[in-house]
Amino acid sequence: MSERAEPRDGRYLYAIAGGVEEIASWEGRRYGPIGIDGGEVYTISAGGLAAVVSDVPNRKIRPERRQLSAHHEVLKRLLGDTALPMSFGVIADSAGAIREILSKNRDALAEQLQRLAGKVEMGLRVVWGVPNIFEYFVHIHPELRAARDRLFGAHREPTQEEKIEMGRMFERILNEDREAHAGAVEEVLAPRCFEIRRNPPRHEREVMHLACLIGRAAQAEFEAGVFEAARRFDDNFAFDYNGPWAPHNFIEIDLKI
Repeated sequence: MSERAEPRDGRYLYAIAGGVEEIASWEGRRYGPIGIDGGEVYTISAGGLAAVVSDVPNRKIRPERRQLSAHHEVLKRLLGDTALPMSFGVIADSAGAIREILSKNRDALAEQLQRLAGKVEMGLRVVWGVPNIFEYFVHIHPELRAARDRLFGAHREPTQEEKIEMGRMFERILNEDREAHAGAVEEVLAPRCFEIRRNPPRHEREVMHLACLIGRAAQAEFEAGVFEAARRFDDNFAFDYNGPWAPHNFIEIDLKI
């Protein structure tokens, strides 16, 4: 006997749309079986807003690669529309619960949709492309080089406290350089962006990780700005931009679920 299929009584929420667009255009939209676990993606409407959802078992969805890929594929389909992307893993108990979410958050959602209408997110990462980041900083910063030579050039083993002091100095100078470099790049990109937000560096070699909100039709202008900014830096810096994406980094709402 085959196993019974798990009941799909939950509604997985990918995005919320409407507000600035005719809600009638969102009624009954279907995107095909591209959702989580191959679920059919469709819309549920209420109060001038629409939720993009698919049916799933009412349980936590694990962030496996195939599920994350399905989540982002749905958001990619919505790039031509004004839609607020939701974080991975938001599940409501039923279609009625989705309508309640839309009703409870209607004003805040409509405000965010208005603010982000016609906009997409571009990402920019800049990294130091050097073999040894500490030695690179020692080479370009006399203060750090003098401290290194003083602590490690003598014919003795530095104390643990001295090593900590050296590490703190390196971290301070690293962050000062990051701040200066990010400011120089933002100076070039700011006229081409509605907003720019800095994300924390993910590793020691990362100079900056920027999220940039631009007009949907302004990608070529943004790319030109990236190349203009890159010309201000030498070959020790590697620039990598990506997108367009749904504007995750620019949504400012605490959704009441």
